[in-house]
Amino acid sequence: QVQLVESGGGLVQAGGSLRLSCAASGGTSSTNAMGWFRQAAGKEREFVAAIRGSGGGTRYADSVKGRFTISRDNAENTLYLQMNSLKPEDTAVYYCAASKIGRAALVAGPDYWGQGTQVTVSS
Repeated sequence: QVQLVESGGGLVQAGGSLRLSCAASGGTSSTNAMGWFRQAAGKEREFVAAIRGSGGGTRYADSVKGRFTISRDNAENTLYLQMNSLKPEDTAVYYCAASKIGRAALVAGPDYWGQGTQVTVSS
């Protein structure tokens, strides 16, 4: 069973930066694409970014394009999300996710989820 553990969340002022990490363990050879989702209070969970198993082929939600960068270190089984120019509307719980199949499947519905890390952006 794959376990995903996020870290790096916190409180930051608008315009600031944060870097989220997601450590994967336990059967990671079965995972392919990985990505990030977020859920703001009172809203549905939404897709943020995804990356293929090879480390290329990234995809972003329009709301974060140009500000967020997803990357992965397969040797370390770690996924990252560099978030720059943060806005108050980026405030949410951010979830790491993984798919056994690929990027499109991850966006449609991941096989594995982390527990989430809170990101709060103050104005």
